[in-house]
Amino acid sequence: MSTTATYTYNKLFKLENGKKLRNVDIAYQTYGKLNAKKDNVIWACHALTANADVLDWWKGLFGSNALFNPEEHFIICANVVGSHYGTTNPLSINPVTGLPYYLAFPEFTIRDLVKAHQLLAAYLGIDQIKVLIGGSLGGQQAVEWAITDSKIIDNLILVATNAVHSPWGIAFNESQRLAISTDRTFYAQQPDGGLKGLKAARSIALLSYRTYDAYVATQLESVNDKTGSFRAASYQNYQGEKLCKRFNAYSYWYLSKAMDSHNVGRGRESVINALKLIKSNTLVIGIENDVLFPLSEQEFLANNITDASLQSIKSAYGHDGFLIETDTLTNIISNFLKESINKKIIKLHKTA
Repeated sequence: MSTTATYTYNKLFKLENGKKLRNVDIAYQTYGKLNAKKDNVIWACHALTANADVLDWWKGLFGSNALFNPEEHFIICANVVGSHYGTTNPLSINPVTGLPYYLAFPEFTIRDLVKAHQLLAAYLGIDQIKVLIGGSLGGQQAVEWAITDSKIIDNLILVATNAVHSPWGIAFNESQRLAISTDRTFYAQQPDGGLKGLKAARSIALLSYRTYDAYVATQLESVNDKTGSFRAASYQNYQGEKLCKRFNAYSYWYLSKAMDSHNVGRGRESVINALKLIKSNTLVIGIENDVLFPLSEQEFLANNITDASLQSIKSAYGHDGFLIETDTLTNIISNFLKESINKKIIKLHKTA
C-alpha cells in the first residue's frame, strides 16, 4: 500500500535564522503499514534533487522483495523544505503577497529540513524509528536528526555523507550558483527562470558525482578521427536538460546553500561533542573513490559516533555509487541490522 499526501503545518514555521514561513506544506509518501507495535518504521531522507518516492530513486534497496520492502516495513520519505516536489519552496505562493516567493524565499539550513521531518513524524504519530537512512544531503539530515533526537532512532545509517560540509563541497556548490546567476532570467520572477544556468550547474555537479574512470568507461570514443561532437559533451548536455525538465533553478540554488550550512558543531560545544550525542546503533558507509564526500569524512563520523561501524565500497560511479551499488549496500546493511538485533538480545538478557 502506497500513500502520497501533504501535511500542512498551520503554525508559523520558525527557521534557524529566525525568519518564519506560514502554512508550510510537507509532501510525503508512505509504503506498507505501521504494525501494532509501531516498530517497523524505515525513514529515508532524500538527496539534493530527489523526491519523496524512495521506491523510485533508490530501487534495489527499497521496493518489493528488496531489503526495505512495503511487505514488512512502514516506509516514509518526506520531500524537504525548498524542494520542487510539493513541499513549500521558492515557487510556492507567499501568503503575505499572493505571489510566488522566488528569491524572496528565506534561506534555510539542514536543521530546518530536520525540523520539518520531526513535525511530520509527530503528525503521523511516529515516536520510534527502526531505521533512519540517508545518503549525501539525505545523510546530512539523518546525522543532524540523530543528534537532536537520538532516542527515537534505533538504527542510523549514514551513506556518503559528512558532519561538516567541506570547503571543497562548498566551492563546487558556489561554482554551480555562479553558473545559475549568469542566466539573467534567474532574476525575472518566472517559474522557468534560470534554466540555462541550471543546465550548466548540473554539468558542474556531475563532475563531482562521478569519476574519471566512470567517464572513460561510458563516454570514451570508439574512433580516433573525431574533432567534435564528443560523447562526453553530449552526455553533459543531456543530463543538464534532463534536470531542467523536472526541477527549478530556485530550489536548486537554495538547497545547495542548505548543504553548505551543514555543520553539526554550530551552536554546540564542538563537532566531536555533537557526534557523541548520537545514541543510535550507527552504520557509516563510504565510497573509496568519492570525490565530493571523500572516505576520510565517513571515517571521521565513525571514529566520533560511539560504537559506530564503518564499511567502505568502491564504485566506478564515485559519489553516485550510493544510489547505484544497491546489491552491495543491501549486503552490508542487512548484516548490520542482524548484528543490531543480536546486540539487543544480549542487552535484554543482561537486564534480565
